[in-house]
Amino acid sequence: MSSTLIPNDRRRLLALFGGAAALTLAPLRGWSLDADQARGLISTALGEVYQVINSGQAPAQMYRDFEAIFVRYADVDVIARSALGPAARQADPAALARYTQAFQGYIGRKYGKRFREFIGSKIEVTGARPLKSFFAVTSVAYLNGRAPMEVEWHVSNKSGRDKFFNIIIEGVNMLASERAEIAAMLTARRGDLAALTADLQAAG
Repeated sequence: MSSTLIPNDRRRLLALFGGAAALTLAPLRGWSLDADQARGLISTALGEVYQVINSGQAPAQMYRDFEAIFVRYADVDVIARSALGPAARQADPAALARYTQAFQGYIGRKYGKRFREFIGSKIEVTGARPLKSFFAVTSVAYLNGRAPMEVEWHVSNKSGRDKFFNIIIEGVNMLASERAEIAAMLTARRGDLAALTADLQAAG
């Protein structure tokens, strides 16, 4: 790929896909998931994302639709826990569930706001292969007037259903972005998960 990629392009792609991913290595159950299924999952999810982008709907409805796509195709629990980091292991189960629900809506609104930037863009799924204990689905993103970018999706069936849990864009792992942001928000609230949850619910 070109070495002259513009950092803003990566951020835009993270904005488009960030609502649909997460970032821990999840073991497959006896490899019951195969490469064709992993590739099909991402192709279907992308198709739905672009339907929303090009729908012409009001922003609030777009955000709800994107949240629904996130829930259908991403391992929300894994994503939310990964973003929260070590605090997830210490959290009360009920408080963690409330945070996860708030995080889900926050992601839908946060990334939904960037949708219009991708009207007229295109992403082609190019392949899938086993990688460690999951499948990596490769794709190429074509943004208007920009160099193509490699986008890799990590897919497993740890939850009992085929889900994607990670996105790598030109070597940039989305987890770093979300984890850093949530960590900063939690630190600013002196580790108060309830306060973080409330602010995620109100954000956007």
